[in-house]
Amino acid sequence: MAKLKAAIIGTGGISNEHIMAYQKNENVELYAFCDINEKQLNLMAEKYGVPKERCFLDKDEMLKALPEIDIVSVCTWNSAHAECTIAALNAGKNVLCEKPMAMNTKQAEEMLEAAKKNNKLLQIGFVRRYGNDADVMRDFIDAGYFGDIYYAKATYLRRNGNPGGWFGDKSRSGGGPLIDLGVHVIDLVRYLCGNPKPVSVYGATFQKLFNRPDIKGGKGYTSVSAGNKDICDVEDLASAMIRFDNGLVLSVEASFSLNIKEPKGDIEFFGTKAGAKLSPEVEIFTDEQGYLVNVSFDKDTSLSFDGLFAGEINHFVDCSLNNVPCRAPAEDGVWLMRILDAIYESASTGHEVIIK
Repeated sequence: MAKLKAAIIGTGGISNEHIMAYQKNENVELYAFCDINEKQLNLMAEKYGVPKERCFLDKDEMLKALPEIDIVSVCTWNSAHAECTIAALNAGKNVLCEKPMAMNTKQAEEMLEAAKKNNKLLQIGFVRRYGNDADVMRDFIDAGYFGDIYYAKATYLRRNGNPGGWFGDKSRSGGGPLIDLGVHVIDLVRYLCGNPKPVSVYGATFQKLFNRPDIKGGKGYTSVSAGNKDICDVEDLASAMIRFDNGLVLSVEASFSLNIKEPKGDIEFFGTKAGAKLSPEVEIFTDEQGYLVNVSFDKDTSLSFDGLFAGEINHFVDCSLNNVPCRAPAEDGVWLMRILDAIYESASTGHEVIIK
């Protein structure tokens, strides 16, 4: 069987995860690269052995010159997701687009429409769906162990700064920690709880600490050195309460800069029969025979990044080759964009936003 020919549009940091996963998949040939930064393009081509004649500075030129491409990963900054994805879909390619799907709901809907029009697969990069911790939670949820999950809390808090570069530039990122970090935990909660539809949102965002580039000593997550004048015009903290049509309520907090002791990334689920916490290992809390009981595991249930992206890429390849149902379809990405848009709108107006 001929291998799928894979192209990468956007050869920045996250593309390495896609590239290495493609290289490990026996059904894929890493075939072509595209990036608007020639230096970065050449560096990545040399690193991964992609011939210069299959490296392009323009996506349209690549898609026209190499019609044999089968699948495309879009790993650009957020503002280019829609344009690059639609171009690849219109060229007849299946596409895996990194999260967030787009800058806003309108763009996301246009991407979904392009996938439908061309009868091609559009998978969104909700990589947390493929985590070992998600698999554990699904086993218990599918068995009805938690009963009715009616409330959840998700935090993704960093203390000191964004990753630098385009992450702090709203014109390219679309926002700050909400659209970069919050999207992960909002999607994971929604996915594990059966993808209920959001009906309303109340949100707040803050620009108080910005990127704090002059902090001495440890820089936390930020890659911005002291004195660096990278743009930082995004929120540094976002908070929201999201209601879903099945009665579930989700509380979310995400930050780039916040006066806390250490970074935090907890997800909690509260059900009528039991609750759970991913922090980072999976813990379960319930009652048995009149006693409050805490359930732990013999195996390590902490989220492992080893093979995380490989699971996502392998599923994308499987969908492309064998038409298996996609675990992260474009429709889910559109709903996430509706949630994010509603949170930003609520933060701007100070009022609850109804999602229709």
